[in-house]
Amino acid sequence: MPGPDAYIALVSSLPSSERLFVAKQPPLSELRLRKRLRALEEGDARTLKRIEHVLNWASYDAQSDISDVVKRARALLSDLPQPTLRAIVSDRMELRTAIAALRMRREGMAAPTGPWGFGKWTGHIVANWSDQTFRLDAPLPWLREAAKLLEAGDALGLERHLLEVAFRQLQRHGGLHHFDFEAVVIYVLKWNLFDRWAASDAQAAARRFAQLSDDALQDFPDLMLEGGTG
Repeated sequence: MPGPDAYIALVSSLPSSERLFVAKQPPLSELRLRKRLRALEEGDARTLKRIEHVLNWASYDAQSDISDVVKRARALLSDLPQPTLRAIVSDRMELRTAIAALRMRREGMAAPTGPWGFGKWTGHIVANWSDQTFRLDAPLPWLREAAKLLEAGDALGLERHLLEVAFRQLQRHGGLHHFDFEAVVIYVLKWNLFDRWAASDAQAAARRFAQLSDDALQDFPDLMLEGGTG
């Protein structure tokens, strides 16, 4: 069974994760990261996997059912003893709840009734449904920019903004942990943010390139692409 020294060695072996949106790719590959995570105790490895499953950005898109997300998060929290990890999950779920509310309202839905989201702001959001930020500017200062980006249809801008918010949340919690299990979890969650942004940025670049190519070819209707048929 790995001891404290093994976790110190693990954290010390991980490259810096402080350059989100500056680096072009995560600081190490997923394969290399997962190999290093084999140093985790079996129970900690299971806990990390559950946290990643609940907080996986790819699991939550505009069509996600917030009630299903909340159920998963609450089941995790009931088995999670570490206060810092509970706070991390709660912070992210409150972020998701606020964004879900913005999307619901943008689609013309009325304020939800009954249990619907996660955290302490659900009732406040319902009571202030018509306000742009649900009157949460003070506790959730990032929400106004998120609302503007959503209304503008700037999907990539919204993605970047929310990743930045999540990264700052992890930074805040990470200040209390350096060479323990919580530090490992925080690092992996940061890595996931890096990976998410790298994928989103690459996809956006590909879409922009395709659009530019289409626009250019409109001026040359007789120009055939390599491999094409006429």
